[in-house]
Amino acid sequence: MTKTLLLMFHRDIEKSVANAALFRAAQGMEGVTAIDVQARYPDGQIDMFTDAAADAQLLLGADRIVLQFPVQWYATPSILKAWQDAVLTRMYYVFPQDEGERLAGTPLMVAATLGNQAEAYTRSGQNHYSVDEIFTPLKAMAHRCGLPWHTPHLTFSADKLDDTALAAAAQSYTRALQAFIATPRVAKMEEV
Repeated sequence: MTKTLLLMFHRDIEKSVANAALFRAAQGMEGVTAIDVQARYPDGQIDMFTDAAADAQLLLGADRIVLQFPVQWYATPSILKAWQDAVLTRMYYVFPQDEGERLAGTPLMVAATLGNQAEAYTRSGQNHYSVDEIFTPLKAMAHRCGLPWHTPHLTFSADKLDDTALAAAAQSYTRALQAFIATPRVAKMEEV
């Protein structure tokens, strides 16, 4: 069975509506380990040599990685950036052969919620930039780390969804995760 590691980056999942619904839906999926990163690091401090060592092992044990978060002011939440700075710096610059090179080839999917409607994320829309453009730093990270980029799963107007729309969004998310899990992957270094 494929092991999928889903990392939720939300500053307070208890106050979330859309991300909480999506996260709950993913938690119920076979083969998916869903972790609330903010709960692991409530102060936002992640030590590169202790905390990041544990997270590196979680990543290395996964066949697929999902980063779930709300887009806030055209960026990822600060806990995701802190996690990247500690965990990925450790894996790719401190222990590249033992960790970073072993992670290469693991598919990555982003699952994001956005407050505005899809049409706002166009050149002629309110936000002037596409989600693809907003995700450029994440795509660059995936490229640098050798993590094949999978089409993101996006939930628009996330803070305006009623119960019916939330249920539909959760179903859409589980279908997207199932499709991601079923996608063939590139062999990792140690498998070649």
